[in-house]
Amino acid sequence: MANIKDVAERAGVSVATVSRVLNGRSPVAETRERVLAAVQELGYRPNVVARSLRTARTRTLGLVISDLRNPFFTELADAVEQEARRLGYSLIIGNAGESPEQQDDYIRTLLDRRIDGLMVSSAGAGSAMLGEVVASDTPLVLLDRTVPGIDAPCVRAAGGAALTDLAAHLAALGRHRPAVIVAPAGTPIGDERLELFRTALAAHGIALPAERIGSSPDLGPGGGRRVMRDLLDLPQPPDAVLATDNLMALGALDEVRARGLRVPADVALVAFDDVAWFAHTDPPLTAIAQPTRDLGRAAVHALLERIDGRPAASVLLPARLVVRRSCGETATQGLSDGSRGRTTAARRCPQSPDGLESSASGDENTP
Repeated sequence: MANIKDVAERAGVSVATVSRVLNGRSPVAETRERVLAAVQELGYRPNVVARSLRTARTRTLGLVISDLRNPFFTELADAVEQEARRLGYSLIIGNAGESPEQQDDYIRTLLDRRIDGLMVSSAGAGSAMLGEVVASDTPLVLLDRTVPGIDAPCVRAAGGAALTDLAAHLAALGRHRPAVIVAPAGTPIGDERLELFRTALAAHGIALPAERIGSSPDLGPGGGRRVMRDLLDLPQPPDAVLATDNLMALGALDEVRARGLRVPADVALVAFDDVAWFAHTDPPLTAIAQPTRDLGRAAVHALLERIDGRPAASVLLPARLVVRRSCGETATQGLSDGSRGRTTAARRCPQSPDGLESSASGDENTP
């Protein structure tokens, strides 16, 4: 891998001149062009390989989001951008499209742009470049999704209370054959939501057998529809389905309608990750809402703490159950929400530097 001396030799200048060019302080255009050409030819990445050369901030942050097609992540990215801009920072966004390889490409590009820090809502269970980010001492904050083995603060929602509320809600409505549509096994956030829901159901004496757990690598509507097809083909199909992704919930709804069935008369449907237009579907979908905008703002503040050299704890904000009409609720029930929405105590988080997750109350306007 090329170093700064190689760049200096290729450009015919001193190491100090290369450093000045890379920090935007070269007054001679011809010299700057020679140095930058040498950097490109040699594939030199100053902020990763020789981060110590950086003496000035660019006031630019990077955000790699797992899938901008998902309305949850679109709103999350918007919240991050607005807060960064309010604090005087520019934001460069990369869309991983749920591909670890595409995520790595964007991370490399952002590091080459000499960003001051990086936020990542990781595709899948992570990617190789995340380890390089940590090794390069680039300030990093994980957003929404934890990544095993990556020592960085994580800003995300706690779904336990909301899933506990959902299990009680379904039990009260007489829904005793629930099923789950989830991301493939090994995806930390999907595994966590599944186990939290299984535990919450067990408290009401409701089982969640393996045949009523369906997964798909496609986290879009197509994946949700294929899993729902398999669930409805069971000898004893479920009477309620939780889709742990909002786009998969839409696909599940499409499959129900394609069969001439009805929600909630034939099967209840709940989505994890509420979006504004769930209030306008027929029927309006009961959902678990994450405090999306609060998550985005908290991620920016955590990253700026890291950039300033201060320790940043992980942040855990409460999700809440929003009750509408897709589980067989009455009109009166559908106007309420089963929100706990309260501050939870600080709890342990293995991804944070000090092992603690800080917790703050968060609210999200839902229809």
